Amino acid sequence: MKISTMGLGIATALALSASLAQADTAAAPAPLATPAMTGPLTANPAPSSFDAGIGNIYYGGVISGLGYYQSNPTHGFPGNGSSGLDLSNGQAFIEKTDGLIQFYVQAGEYSLPSVGAGYVRSSQLTSHTFGVVPVGYLKIAPSDSWSIEIGKLPTLIGAEYTFTFENMNIERGLLWNQEPAISRGVQVNYASGPLSISLSLNDGYYSNRYNWVSGLVSYAFDSTNTLAFAAGGNFGKSGTSTFVTPYYLNNSDIYNLIYTYTSAPWLITPYVQYQTIHKESSLFIFNSSSDWGFGVLANYTFSPTWNLSGRVEYETSSGGNFFQFPLGYGQGSKAWSFTVTPTWQFNRFFIRGELSYTTLDHAAPGLEFGSAFDKDSQTRVMVETGFVL
Repeated sequence: MKISTMGLGIATALALSASLAQADTAAAPAPLATPAMTGPLTANPAPSSFDAGIGNIYYGGVISGLGYYQSNPTHGFPGNGSSGLDLSNGQAFIEKTDGLIQFYVQAGEYSLPSVGAGYVRSSQLTSHTFGVVPVGYLKIAPSDSWSIEIGKLPTLIGAEYTFTFENMNIERGLLWNQEPAISRGVQVNYASGPLSISLSLNDGYYSNRYNWVSGLVSYAFDSTNTLAFAAGGNFGKSGTSTFVTPYYLNNSDIYNLIYTYTSAPWLITPYVQYQTIHKESSLFIFNSSSDWGFGVLANYTFSPTWNLSGRVEYETSSGGNFFQFPLGYGQGSKAWSFTVTPTWQFNRFFIRGELSYTTLDHAAPGLEFGSAFDKDSQTRVMVETGFVL
């Protein structure tokens, strides 16, 4: 499970949907596609660049901080108290976007807040997850339709991105907690008209074992309706846990069906997710288990500066045993969450607030919220502010 816990195909589709939803800014120059941003936060429409003799090199970044208050904190991680202040993003981007040889590097410090999981301070989380260069890859693009990427890549799984500034809400959701976030590997992309396909060989949940295959197929029926199917799974065995995830999630298959509706002022993305963990006695996984869930993400644009986003999710699990379970609250546990996030952005400056509520059902004693791990709900209030450079 992610501690505070997509790929470029779904990233491109959702970023396009977000830009279409911002009807008032449609005439502005197009920002770079990477890092992908669903909205309502918008990237710099005129990114800085310099000529390096091999073409234009673009650079930018995000600087942001957050404050939070939460009920029933566990105090289990550095920063997971009743309240706190932290750096949510201190990241820089540099990229080359044309020609046969391209690249993208994202470097800096970050936090990864998500509902239903303890908050970890960025100073601790960065070094224990994806490092100070969480994303970085070389891209070979022999044509407009085909490309190959090699390095540390955003996963193809899920409907939410990894970093706060990329998403509708400050926190990621319950379903995101089950998904890989960043994987090391190689990815082949094909795009033609409304169709985009990506296929990747990678290390799944950052296991450093290159035995995962993931893929994504996305089709835009028109400017309003896009449907995507993503899947990933382990064709080998991964017996090592990391700070990011327990080892048994590395031995799983996961599937998404994601629909995106875009018609200004609305952007709505419902999706379903199913995951199964395989029985593997050699890794002491003695029982198979599974979880499934659904979520709805939505954003309403009131004006070029004001947006209101929301998310509702439900997730349930079955199988496993008392120490191996797909959902992080114990064998047979269930959870649902509600999140609402108003956002104000003027030029490159933004500020947004958030209220989230998470409740558990059939959670195991010792795996719930609160300092005694015996509370079945948590309310969290957040404020994030900063600059998209």
